Amino acid sequence: MAGLIRQSDIEEVRSRTNIADIVGDYVSLKNAGAGSMKGLCPFHEERSPSFNVRPQVGLYHCFGCGEGGDVFTFLQKMDHVSFKEAVERMAARIGFELHYEDGGTATDHGNRARILSANQAAAEFFAAQLRSPEAEPGRKFLGERGFDLSAAERFGVGFAPRGGLVGKHLKTLGFTEEELITAGLLGRGDRGDVYDRFRGRLVWPIRDVTGSTLGFGARKLLDDDNGPKYLNTPETPVYHKSQVLYGLDLAKRDIARGRQVVVVEGYTDVMACHLAGVTTAVATCGTAFGVDHIKIVRRVIGDVDNADTTGTGEVIFTFDPDEAGQKAASRAFAEEQRFAAQTFVAVADDGLDPCDLRLNRGDDAVRRLIKTRKPMFEFMIRRILDRFDLETVEGRVGALREAAPVVAGIRDQALGVGYVRNLAGWLGMEPREVQRAVASARSRAHEPVDRAPERDRSAEPPMPESEPSLTRLGTDATTRTERDVLMAMLQHPGHIGGDLLAKAALIEFTEPTLAVVRDAVAVSAADSQSAEWVARVTREVPPRFATLVNQLAVAPIPEREDRIPSYCKRIVADFIDRDLLRQKVAMMGSMQRVDASSEPERYSSIQRELVRIETERRAIRGD
Repeated sequence: MAGLIRQSDIEEVRSRTNIADIVGDYVSLKNAGAGSMKGLCPFHEERSPSFNVRPQVGLYHCFGCGEGGDVFTFLQKMDHVSFKEAVERMAARIGFELHYEDGGTATDHGNRARILSANQAAAEFFAAQLRSPEAEPGRKFLGERGFDLSAAERFGVGFAPRGGLVGKHLKTLGFTEEELITAGLLGRGDRGDVYDRFRGRLVWPIRDVTGSTLGFGARKLLDDDNGPKYLNTPETPVYHKSQVLYGLDLAKRDIARGRQVVVVEGYTDVMACHLAGVTTAVATCGTAFGVDHIKIVRRVIGDVDNADTTGTGEVIFTFDPDEAGQKAASRAFAEEQRFAAQTFVAVADDGLDPCDLRLNRGDDAVRRLIKTRKPMFEFMIRRILDRFDLETVEGRVGALREAAPVVAGIRDQALGVGYVRNLAGWLGMEPREVQRAVASARSRAHEPVDRAPERDRSAEPPMPESEPSLTRLGTDATTRTERDVLMAMLQHPGHIGGDLLAKAALIEFTEPTLAVVRDAVAVSAADSQSAEWVARVTREVPPRFATLVNQLAVAPIPEREDRIPSYCKRIVADFIDRDLLRQKVAMMGSMQRVDASSEPERYSSIQRELVRIETERRAIRGD
């Protein structure tokens, strides 16, 4: 196995990698001005974006939970890989050949990388097998649902043959039996015998947002197959069914662009939607749509908090009309409040799912289904009303009691008022009577004993009390100035220039915490124009100050982006000028206390110092 990667190579990979491109595979980022980008934090649940990325300095930081670091840190935490694996992955992405201290080469990038590699090889094997004679049942299955081989190729659909061919093929590529078992491609029986997990089935590759194949979903085709209708990869180091969405790799860019996601119930529904032009469709993989899926969708869609939901994104659910579909609708509605976006339900009049709808009525019918979606609240209210006999007083009262809490949960006040009127009309009651029931339901929901906090901060990583942070700094003018100067120096040293930066780094800071960072800047000033500038400063500060350096290097600068160069130079120059003014005042005080006749040398020295200070001030000001 290769030894340590050379530090110079690590720095080269870091400098060549655009952190915004990597983070953007997981989080929808938007420009936040002044070279900063912002999105919803992938490390904790939040409604307003506090996750900042600074591409120019190669760092990210969340001001909500405190997570931060560079592109390697991000990959380590998101994908649970080692530092070495993160570097090797980025090197492979940019086509950079790494060198190792012992002269070795990276033939094995770690367990995760081996699993991903095995999955990719399996996906290619399955896709090739779809054209084999044995795969005729699979081609027939696809054809009966309106999918030809070109559609199968677009989605990577393949066929898993029988006879242990999958394992045999992958072993010829160098994968061990244990690696294939860990990847979920092989299984081990009670007697220790090893077998292909997927046999005689149609197979869909399940990929993450980067396009890496994490696992597979396989559909039963043959009558003598005694397994379940759908069989998925088991939990592995890379595949966690509650944290993946089928089709997200294909849909993510259109989801982010249009701020819309369509959640369907199966692989063929995703295919049908995409082929019909609804390219924002995704599906869960053998599990119900849950909290982890919501976090993924919110990050991709850029689902930020908005008291008035008008203009926010859209999450559209399609449900089968059967009992399982109705349960899925109830589960989705139970989590609806986790979205800031508006939620909708799209169900065809005759209950056809998107795949059957496309097959029977064409692509346009699928597009109309999504276009004519109904708000989630209306869908749930009508479901409630359907359970009561509204021809009777008892039925109307019972329906009102169950429907009122649903209306009370609507965040947008204008929508809430509209639904009060609608519910009154559907029930044949006076709007005032419905409003009283809704108000009562709302007050009960806000009672402390019943109310669940919008955000469970206890689940977030606590910031150690001893760890310095921007949020713990004072708000006085001096501290704010020192903070802003350090932000400019760390984020845009090129706009400031080496001479000004070195001078500013020698000025005493009054805020003790920031003074530590200033000291690190001072000793690292010679490297201020290098790509490793922030990393160099971070290495100089005591370890517990590293987070503060990261925050200063990422925090948004309070200026328009086109004015950043002049702002950074001006604020540092003004800081130096202010210190020179302080020195001038001190020298003038000394001059008043010195008798020129009795201490002529001392008096002349003060005069020379005053001239130097004034000359430097004029140079700083450009006079």
